[in-house]
Amino acid sequence: MNQRPNNQLFDAYFTARDMRDVFCDQGRVQAMLDFEAALARAEARVGLIPHSAVASIEAACQARHYDFAALGEAIATAGNSAIPLVKALGKQIAANDVEAERYVHLGATSQDVMDSGLVLQLRRALELIESDLAQLGETLATQAWRYVATPLAGRTWLQHATPVTLGMKIAGWLGAVTRSRQRLRELKPRLLVLQFGGASGTLAALGEQAMPIANALAEELQLTLPEQPWHTQRDRLVEFGAVLGLIAGSLGKFGRDISLLMQTEAAEVFEPAAPGKGGSSTMPHKRNPVGAAVLIGAATRVPGLLSTLFSAMPQEHERSLGLWHAEWETLPEICCLVSGSLQQALLLADGLEVDATRMARNLDLTQGLVLAEAVSIVLAQRVGRDTAHHLLEHCCKRAVAEQRHLRAVLGDEPQVTAQLSDAELDQLLDPAHYLGQAHTWVERAVAEHFALTA
Repeated sequence: MNQRPNNQLFDAYFTARDMRDVFCDQGRVQAMLDFEAALARAEARVGLIPHSAVASIEAACQARHYDFAALGEAIATAGNSAIPLVKALGKQIAANDVEAERYVHLGATSQDVMDSGLVLQLRRALELIESDLAQLGETLATQAWRYVATPLAGRTWLQHATPVTLGMKIAGWLGAVTRSRQRLRELKPRLLVLQFGGASGTLAALGEQAMPIANALAEELQLTLPEQPWHTQRDRLVEFGAVLGLIAGSLGKFGRDISLLMQTEAAEVFEPAAPGKGGSSTMPHKRNPVGAAVLIGAATRVPGLLSTLFSAMPQEHERSLGLWHAEWETLPEICCLVSGSLQQALLLADGLEVDATRMARNLDLTQGLVLAEAVSIVLAQRVGRDTAHHLLEHCCKRAVAEQRHLRAVLGDEPQVTAQLSDAELDQLLDPAHYLGQAHTWVERAVAEHFALTA
């Protein structure tokens, strides 16, 4: 059967294809059918239904047998996707095995089908995200070492501060990726659990066989059986969404930094070039940060979606009206946006184009002022902190007023030259000698990445 048409114009830009496959109509339907097939196997294992019925049920649990457009129309009346799907499944089975049809969906409720199907989808989504994060971490670790000693201007409040290194900046991006991988690893046991409670969570319809069936079903789906059904306890899903929100935000920081470094006035680091990438419809010279735009866009959109998940948490009693429904497209969309952001981040990280010469030239835009702190600290040890601070402040003002390099002004100042030699001043005004613990931060971030990967 044909899948219902999706709005695909922007999919290739904002969403990874593999993730869209997980959450397309076919992916959603197949996950629910996987639950129904596993339920039949579990109930046959404990003797509730005959083993002879399982093959017919499994054969019908293939998404290709179903008309997604018809299901979509039926959902508008039924109120969820499981009700029309189970009906269609029963008809599909009955066409070949009337006896087997009576054992379909036995003891389950619609939300069991939908939530457990969602968890199966999220397991695949989690695998994709973890794989991309691990690859991104590996690339960033390599790039951090490559540029561990490459100085560039640190910027605070968008103004030049003291020098940092590009490797240190990349290590900052890497650290955020590592922490996200840790969070996903920690939440996985809480997320990948079965939803199976029947009409209102008691599994009363299955009598004494309820727990054996629940355990068998969890085994069939390779999920954990939680302490109880979670029909209206949505913290597991919201926790996952929140971690995805953190990932989106961290990648947005990566994209924001790249876009600022690509600005014409900076021109220090660039996205990888490709034919037709980042052009303008009217300006042939443009090289726009189109990959960074995806990272920033996802970081902007995901918090709003995440707020929907949080808002939908206080669900009524044992089955929610409307709040559960608000989740259905929200968490999948978050997964899709994060997947697209990761795809672009991988391209950016792997193909970074760096202009170290421009970085050095930009560091000197203020004619040595960014290293005033370095001189002040050394001078303070010889003449006192207040005296040194006021002296350097005076010299900096002179350098700006006279449009001279700070090194030249300091060389003309008797109170400075009485304490610092020409060689000392030259070294203090060299950005490469004022990088502090930049190398250590890179080393530590890379070590944490490899410790998690091992």
